[in-house]
Amino acid sequence: MDGAGSLRVSPQRRQGRALTVLRVGLISDTHGLMRPSALRFLHGCDHILHGGDIGKPQILETLAAIAPLIAVRGNNDTGEWAQNLPETAQIQLGGLAVYLIHDLAQLAIDPTAARVDVIVSGHSHKPGEARRDGVLYVNPGSCGPRRFSLPISIAELRIENGLASAHFTQLAE
Repeated sequence: MDGAGSLRVSPQRRQGRALTVLRVGLISDTHGLMRPSALRFLHGCDHILHGGDIGKPQILETLAAIAPLIAVRGNNDTGEWAQNLPETAQIQLGGLAVYLIHDLAQLAIDPTAARVDVIVSGHSHKPGEARRDGVLYVNPGSCGPRRFSLPISIAELRIENGLASAHFTQLAE
């Protein structure tokens, strides 16, 4: 680990990967509500990842107009429009392997064995990050309708020179 909540990737894991500086918007559990404050936060992102429970296809259209978008289907994405959304996605961003899933309890891979650097999830509506076995786990929380007393939040993943760090923002109602 390299201070300020960053995860340093070993040189072996970076070998052969292009290193770039990226700002990746992380959003989840919109449940059909696209807050203007979330859109303002996401402007300027290089990519956007949506961790599921999208709510309606217009959310995806709006996000895709801001930056390249990857989204996974959440347990509440049951309409016909959501049937083509994958349950998981693995992509390369800034030289790191990023795995996207809605419910972390459904994770069916060994992230270390699969050489995943970052896992982004949703479902719990609780923003947070953890590091286990060299993998950074990030849940941006929910920026949809408020659930219980949980904060309305969104996050960004900054990837620079083999470092991935998560930064969270609470949004106003």
